[in-house]
Amino acid sequence: MELAHSLLLNEEACSQLGEVQKAEFIFEWLRYLEKLLLTTSRSDVREKQKTLVEQLLSLMNSSPGPPTRKLLAKNLAILYSIGDTFSVYETIDKCNDLIRSKDDSPSYLPTKLAAVVCLGSLYKKLGRLLGNTFTDTVGNILKAMKSAESQGRYEIMLSLQNILSGLGAAATPCHRDIYKAARSCLTDRSMAVRCAAAKCLLELQDEAVFMWSTDLDSVATLCFKSFEGSSYDVRISVSKLLGTVLAKALISVHPGTAASRQSIRKISLEEVLELLGTGFLRGSSGFLRASGDMLKGTSSVSREVRVGVTQVYVVFVSTLGGAWLERNFAPFLSHILNLVSQSFSKATQIDAVCCRRCVSFILRATIGSLLGEKAQIAAAKDICQTIWKQKKVIDAVMSDGNLETRIGSTDVAASQHMLVCALQELGNLIHSLSTTAAPLLQDSSAGILDSVTSVILHPCMSVRLAAAWCLHCIAVALPSYLTPLLDRCLERLTVFKSSPEAVTGFSFAVASLLGAVKHCPLGIPHGKGKVIMTLAEDLLCSATQNSRLSAQRTQAGWLLIASLMTLGPAVVSHHLARVLLLWKCVFPVSPKDLETEKSRGDSFTWQVTLEGRAGALCAIKSFVSYCGELLTEEVIQHLLPPLPCAVDFLTQLTSILKTYGSPLKTPSVVYRQRLYELLILLPPETYEGNLCAILKELAADLTTPDIQVAASTFLLPPLCHQDDLLILSPLLQETDHRFIEEQLLLGNGVACGSLEYDPYSIYEKDVEGDSVPKPLPPTLSVVNSAAKLFGVICAHVGEAQRLLILEQLLDSIKRTKGAHQQVVQLHVISSFSNFLKYMASSKGSLGPEEMRRPALTLVMGALESPNPLLRCAAAEAWARLAQVVDDGVFTAGLAQISFDKLKSARDVVTRTGHSLALGSLYRYLGGINSSQHLNSCVGILYTLSQDSTSPDMQTWALHSLSLIIDSAGPLYYVHVEPTLSLIIMLLLNVPPTHAEVHQSLGRCLNALITTLGPELQGNSTSVSTLRTSCLLGCAVMQDNPDCLVQAQAISCLQQLHMFAPRHVNLSSLVSCLCVNLCSPYLLLRRAVLACLRQLVQREATEVSEHAVLLAKDNREELNPDTNIREVGLEGALLTLLDKETDQRLCHDIKETLNHMLTSMAVEKLSFWLKLCKDILAASADFTSITCVDTMQEEEEDKGDDSSVLTTRNNEKSHPFTNPRWATRVFATECVCRIINQCENADSAHFDIALAQEIKKRDSRNDFLVLHLADLIRMAFMAATDHSDQLRLSGLETLLVVIRRFATIPEPEFPGHVILEQYQANVGAALRPAFTSETPPDVIAKACQVCSAWIASGVVSDLNDLRRVHQLLVSSLTKIQAGKEALSHLYNESASTMEILAVLKAWAEVYIIAVERQKRYKQPLKTTTCSEESDKNGSISSDGLLDLVHTDLGTLSRLWLAALQDFALLTLPSEFASQLPVEGGAFYTAETGENAKMHYYNSWAFILHATALWLTSTGFIVADLDEGSSNLSRPVTPTSMCQGSSSGTTVKSPEDIYTDRFHLILGISVEFLCSLRSDATMDSITACLHALQALLDVPWPRSKIGSDQDLGIELLNVLHRVILTRESPSIQLASLEVVRQIICAAQEHVKEKRRSAEVDDGAAEKETLPEFGEGKDTGGLVPGKSLVFATLELCVCILVRQLPELNPKLTSSPGVKSAKPQLLSEDGSKLVSAALIILSELPAVCSPEGSISVLPTILYLTIGVLRETAVKLPGGQLSSTVAASLQALKEILSSPMARAEKSHTAWTDLLRSALTTILDCWDPVDGIHQDLDEVSLLTAVTVFILSTSPEVTTIPCLQKRCIEKFKATLEMKDPMVQIKTYQLLLSIFQYPNPAISYPYIYSLASSIVEKLQEIDKRKPEDTAELQIFQEGIKVLETLVVVAEEQHRSQLVACLLPILISFLLDENALGSATAIMRNLHDFALQNLMQIGPQYSSVFKSVMASSPTLKARLEAAIKGNKESVKVKIPTSKHTKNTAKNLSIQLKTNFL
Repeated sequence: MELAHSLLLNEEACSQLGEVQKAEFIFEWLRYLEKLLLTTSRSDVREKQKTLVEQLLSLMNSSPGPPTRKLLAKNLAILYSIGDTFSVYETIDKCNDLIRSKDDSPSYLPTKLAAVVCLGSLYKKLGRLLGNTFTDTVGNILKAMKSAESQGRYEIMLSLQNILSGLGAAATPCHRDIYKAARSCLTDRSMAVRCAAAKCLLELQDEAVFMWSTDLDSVATLCFKSFEGSSYDVRISVSKLLGTVLAKALISVHPGTAASRQSIRKISLEEVLELLGTGFLRGSSGFLRASGDMLKGTSSVSREVRVGVTQVYVVFVSTLGGAWLERNFAPFLSHILNLVSQSFSKATQIDAVCCRRCVSFILRATIGSLLGEKAQIAAAKDICQTIWKQKKVIDAVMSDGNLETRIGSTDVAASQHMLVCALQELGNLIHSLSTTAAPLLQDSSAGILDSVTSVILHPCMSVRLAAAWCLHCIAVALPSYLTPLLDRCLERLTVFKSSPEAVTGFSFAVASLLGAVKHCPLGIPHGKGKVIMTLAEDLLCSATQNSRLSAQRTQAGWLLIASLMTLGPAVVSHHLARVLLLWKCVFPVSPKDLETEKSRGDSFTWQVTLEGRAGALCAIKSFVSYCGELLTEEVIQHLLPPLPCAVDFLTQLTSILKTYGSPLKTPSVVYRQRLYELLILLPPETYEGNLCAILKELAADLTTPDIQVAASTFLLPPLCHQDDLLILSPLLQETDHRFIEEQLLLGNGVACGSLEYDPYSIYEKDVEGDSVPKPLPPTLSVVNSAAKLFGVICAHVGEAQRLLILEQLLDSIKRTKGAHQQVVQLHVISSFSNFLKYMASSKGSLGPEEMRRPALTLVMGALESPNPLLRCAAAEAWARLAQVVDDGVFTAGLAQISFDKLKSARDVVTRTGHSLALGSLYRYLGGINSSQHLNSCVGILYTLSQDSTSPDMQTWALHSLSLIIDSAGPLYYVHVEPTLSLIIMLLLNVPPTHAEVHQSLGRCLNALITTLGPELQGNSTSVSTLRTSCLLGCAVMQDNPDCLVQAQAISCLQQLHMFAPRHVNLSSLVSCLCVNLCSPYLLLRRAVLACLRQLVQREATEVSEHAVLLAKDNREELNPDTNIREVGLEGALLTLLDKETDQRLCHDIKETLNHMLTSMAVEKLSFWLKLCKDILAASADFTSITCVDTMQEEEEDKGDDSSVLTTRNNEKSHPFTNPRWATRVFATECVCRIINQCENADSAHFDIALAQEIKKRDSRNDFLVLHLADLIRMAFMAATDHSDQLRLSGLETLLVVIRRFATIPEPEFPGHVILEQYQANVGAALRPAFTSETPPDVIAKACQVCSAWIASGVVSDLNDLRRVHQLLVSSLTKIQAGKEALSHLYNESASTMEILAVLKAWAEVYIIAVERQKRYKQPLKTTTCSEESDKNGSISSDGLLDLVHTDLGTLSRLWLAALQDFALLTLPSEFASQLPVEGGAFYTAETGENAKMHYYNSWAFILHATALWLTSTGFIVADLDEGSSNLSRPVTPTSMCQGSSSGTTVKSPEDIYTDRFHLILGISVEFLCSLRSDATMDSITACLHALQALLDVPWPRSKIGSDQDLGIELLNVLHRVILTRESPSIQLASLEVVRQIICAAQEHVKEKRRSAEVDDGAAEKETLPEFGEGKDTGGLVPGKSLVFATLELCVCILVRQLPELNPKLTSSPGVKSAKPQLLSEDGSKLVSAALIILSELPAVCSPEGSISVLPTILYLTIGVLRETAVKLPGGQLSSTVAASLQALKEILSSPMARAEKSHTAWTDLLRSALTTILDCWDPVDGIHQDLDEVSLLTAVTVFILSTSPEVTTIPCLQKRCIEKFKATLEMKDPMVQIKTYQLLLSIFQYPNPAISYPYIYSLASSIVEKLQEIDKRKPEDTAELQIFQEGIKVLETLVVVAEEQHRSQLVACLLPILISFLLDENALGSATAIMRNLHDFALQNLMQIGPQYSSVFKSVMASSPTLKARLEAAIKGNKESVKVKIPTSKHTKNTAKNLSIQLKTNFL
């Protein structure tokens, strides 16, 4: 293929190739040439132009295929447009000659067609350059058309379209001729030609004025004709043509000259609409034929025409646009609604339903997608006016006295359909507006609710149902109206019980409203269920009282019960017994009663009976499907008895029908259907005894149906495989017009689904989004249910019975003839397929061998049926049959049958059926597993797919081949190359008019790419050839005019991009995607987005850039709707999201945008924020935006805001017009995502100073914090919108902004944060959420934001804070009354949610207030209270707490109540019977389950706050009056005092505290011991903090201390938390609680010892009992011991951080002891906390117990010291070492070390510990460890100073200690020396001589020597200076400590050293700073020593004159400065002392 990449065609290479390769090679060359020509310079092109033209023309003569000729023509045109044009006329002549040629042979056809295409392309590109040649060309082409076949006509039309496009107005002379030719093609028998003609005319109308002026009528008539017998594509093309022409006729301004000549009159809207209306009502029969037919009522317009005209309406309005529709809405609406009323006064029901569908579609497609939300609200008012008008007409008719005229009145019939359409559209409108429709319903002048409820009494049932459905939509959109509407309807139903219309109408309304409940999360009050049930019973009981109302009341009663079931088990369980009783009463008890019943009654009573029984069956069906949980064994036993009777009644129906005739016909069908539907849902075991009887009835239903038409399209699609439906009619595929196209699918005699066919469907789950339920007529649906039930029952009867029934069915097909036979065959096949499907899913077997023959005969017959859908279903059944029989031989036999048939049969029907059967077999049996089978299959399908005489055959064969490729997997590798070349050959040769063949080819290519998979990345020649072929195939399909083929191409490229991304040209793929983004074909849009979604996951930035580049190149094919140029691909996707209604597409768009946001939002921050802001601002009210701006403090912001506001008026400047609420919600969610993305990026996003600095350096940088004003504004706009969903998103955004930006300081105003300036905005955003009509979920969110704002600390002024605080106070006041006072609009659990949200918000504020107070108090202890100084009222330490304090009394009560509720709700189910009957403080018993979730969300913070409150009161409550009431119970209206306790006993305060203590502890332990996977970190932390707070106070500590089991339980729970949660903060919090538990135990032990001493004061000490763990024996029992549990937990923490501490690990061979390590900050904190806990443990033990635990504690403490003793700069100790030293000191100074019982053991153990520390210096395994000597020495010193002398004074240890000190003194490291001196100082000063003297004796002399050394080499830096100073301090200490006789010697040593550092005045001037410091230090010390030891001083001076002289000189030289320096030097000395003291207090 590389050889094809050249400017000229490589003819030599080309000639060597085979046929297929040659075609491929040429196509590849043409593709390459197209790109190359555009980039090659003109001169190079001109040089080779001649050869190129020759090559291209010779190709034209060699019969090129369709894609090749198109490319060839394109290249010729490009070549001439770049190169010279002089030879172009020659080329045109050549083409014309080819066209004129008389050769009509098929082989010459491609050349002719190529010439036609080339002409089109040349004129399109060169246009007017070609001068006047076009008249000849056009004439020639038109002449050729007369004799052309369909392909020729198709290409000629497209070519003319191109010529017109290139020439524009210049082609006027030919317009009429072209118009005439196109007219004839528009009604051509080939659909493709019709489409091409429509495209040609569409191009023509641009310039041909006559089309939309004089000839408008005939154009319209022509288009209507074209719709007859049309396909979907034709309808799309022709409707686009006519819609555009009509729109143009309406708005065009005629050019003056033409106007004066032709005197064209302007056409009016009425005329245009009338024209369309005529088409809709009379079709193409024209205007001239008078309305005689219509008067007779015989005219029926074909469905295709009506659907086509419907689409014209939509195109017409869409072309004129939303603004036009807004202006002309009223006339448009009245015209559209009149369409239904005009024609159908006498039309059949079937026609009426179809026509209503069309009208609904027009309204939905125009109002729903073109108007913004405000315009939609106006439209809704207009629709409402229409409803009122119709209502008046009806009232007038109904008040007419004569009953006969009333019912039959034409007005009523005409109005009914109008009203149905109006009501459905009104419902849909309000549904899509959701809560933004609130103003519409509040507007009393519109009177929406009144108008809808008034129509509920309409005499026609369909109108009553439509009104009920409209109420359903209103309730789903605005949940706050659900309960009031329900009440209103129930009340009317009760009042108008005697009017038949009212009974049915209002029962429909109630049912539809109940169906809405499942879409409203806030629900309805629980009590409504009871009201409805009572009313239903009442209706059923009173049905017999009044015969006029019997039927209606019966239906209404059961309808209410059936719809009640949708409320789910929680409601239904209370009424189940009554329902079952009614169910039992509706059927006779025994067969005998049934017989007697038959003999009684008349036609009317039987009607009522059937109605009642059908209703009962429906209610039970509803129960089974919605309340599955309640179907216990017991309930099933109650359900069963009436079932046999219901089946018996079924068998009797035929005879009853015979007796009473046709009035019972429909009711009996409905009864059958209801029974079948119920039986399908019930397990077959429940009606085992009746299987045969039911089977007989089913067989009768299926074989003698009432229907005369084979309505295969509703029965079969579910039984075919989804993929196989693609090869059938495109109508089965999903399109935007599915709603109206459905009726064409069903065929003329069959009705579309409509609500009046089954009123019970009004409460069912919505089938598709918000559209009305569309049940089929009972005659159809009964067949559907029968077929399904047949599958189940046939699988459960005996095998003999099964065989019998099969033969019976076969027989019935043979017996019937003609059309009837088709119907029977269809029903039998669908029921048999259901049976096979059921058997396959339940892994059953078919039964004995004899079953196979009839089964085969049955399926075979269908496989060869003329109905393609039936063949499709039969192929599926064929494969399932093989699956169920599960026998290799049988399967092979089936395949063989198909092979034989395919070889012998010649007719298309048989061959298509069997080719698909082969594919299906493969699909279900995973390849028939033998490659020989595969070979023969593939061989046969190859042959069939090349049969160009039958496109159908090719389509089916190729589809089957794609199934085989998919299923065969790796087995298919051998066939890949031939298959691929076959596909390419067909793609290059099949005419474009056969789109379905191309679609199948696309599926094959897709399957092949999947089979090759990642191998496509390879570089071998074979792989790259395959890859090139795949890409080439994709290119051919991309150029195909059919949208579905393009969709296939895109999904193939998507696959290729997944497997071999490097080889897919991204820019051309992206451009293809952008062009098709707004395609009118749903499947193409889906393919585009699926592909985009995949691309942006990998390379979002590239995709985005390519899209923008493409838009900038201004390619004409880009849809103007997409607007990529201005808003980028992202903006285009958002616009699309706003318009799109298809759920799957919307999901893909959101996913795509999310991926793009994730990878690009941080880089393109401004762009993304602007997009979101534009969407939110585009629909925000003008007022609300200004409201934000006036509060803005920054002036520069105001400038740009005002500009934003002024541009609002100019619509054009806004990239988004009127986005819907759902899009705005998505934009708000995007803002939150952007903030999250920035969090993971640069820290400058949240640091304004840094951001401004970086931005100054490079203005391209962009940071989130610079856009804070925008973020706040967007959150504000969203939070104050009408839409509740948007308000929730806005509040969430505000919450995120507050949390992220609360702590960022404002650089210009130190001490303030940047959010502070926006406090007015935050207040303004929150205020609307606290109005009375706000729904609970919004209030709950707003409370969360309030608490976050108050807690964030942004606002420092109390007065400012009060605004937001006041909102919380108002909500607290509202909820104080408990569950009774809150709104009754929603379910009780909604008020629970609101109450808990308020309490949680207060809890969060209180927690923060208390924390702040703690933080302020700590530093305040030393300084004076600074509160008075803050005059400006900023928050003092207690300011916030004061705010909360006023309400604390109320809050604490409510908090305790909420916790008590939570505790009750979390009890296991076995305690359910003990729960209070009326529920808790804030939930009712019935809604407990729903309320649980809300408690789970808020309990943790409430628990923490309650614990803090209890500790602040110290468990002593000031409110004495509370003491008398039952204190642990909250004082709420439903105080939960159960049983006798309420009045009789008054609890003592002690009991109340205990209750509260156990409540908090119980909730915490229950939660922590079994952490759910969804438990949030916040909850766990809050829970642990609550426990900490609880244990901060003595009383709870005493409870825990005295109850050891409780303590152990808590420790075990905390241990588990530490094991299961990795978060350091949670582990630290847990350790803090552990420490408090140990403190509590210590206090308890101390207290017991103290009281024991007091009691036994006089007694002997020895007899004191042992307190503490371990008692007398020292044994600690695991599980019973607090200390053991604590040790386990601490070891767990330590070993996790320092695995080396685990002896198992370190003692195992091969583990080298690692170097000491520094832990992370978190790790250090955890280890330190654990060590502190360990050091506390001995105090909890008895002396014997302490001996047991000491070795472990010492091992761990010293282990930590050893493992973390790292040398740090400056001789610092790491935090873990410091902690272990502190812990050692604590342990060593424990009283247990001195207690007589444990003294000796402790001494031994401590000696061993010291030895261990000393051993740390020794090399391990010959390797020296880098331990920090200072840490180890400090530890040794701690031992020396903190233990009793006998531990360290034994000679061997003492000697080693002294050696260590000696060794460290000799070390070179100055820091080590300094620290050693400091440690020695503390030892020398130790008061006990036994300890200090040995060290003095051993070390004093070496210290003196070292100091004398310093004298010889002067110190050079501060470290050496410090060493000297520390040494001198040690010597001075020795002087003090020494005995009298030695003191003089020591002073005599000291003085010469000090004097040697003095300098005389000359030296002082030139000395370094260090020497001067040394001089000052020495002099100062001499001044002090001199007077103290004067005698020694004098004698030394006397004996050494040099010293004396030096001293005097120094004093003299220093005299002046000494005066100044003495005070400061004293000061320095003090600080030095302080240093050493500090060090002591640290650990020594």
